[in-house]
Amino acid sequence: MSEIETLLNKHNVRPTAMRILIYKFMAKKERAVTLTEIEKAFEKSDRATLSRTIKTFETNGIVHQIDDGTGIPKYALCESGCNCEVDQDLHIHFHCTNCDETVCLTDHKIPHINLPEGYMAENVNLVVKGICEKCSAV
Repeated sequence: MSEIETLLNKHNVRPTAMRILIYKFMAKKERAVTLTEIEKAFEKSDRATLSRTIKTFETNGIVHQIDDGTGIPKYALCESGCNCEVDQDLHIHFHCTNCDETVCLTDHKIPHINLPEGYMAENVNLVVKGICEKCSAV
């Protein structure tokens, strides 16, 4: 059994050929991708299958959705051991205003935020916008 199959099984996701291919595609990108990018990469595949796969990955903690302010949801693979919990697994995202790429800065965690009594956080998203290292080197 491959490493990807083991990971999918660990997250209670059946490792179908398409799921393995989508996981590999996302792993190679090393940045957040849109559903449209996935659809273009697998244009011979059924769009509903691709959409369901991403939703299954998200529901089972394999990917997380990023709202980077562009109005288009992007998806990135969760790091090993991540449960996407508001209190401990959240990290900064960086959106390059030049190349339009969004990356996870997993080494830079979002500190715990103490909300007033009666408030309960369900999602926290911190996006830093600017010029990425690839674009600033040009």
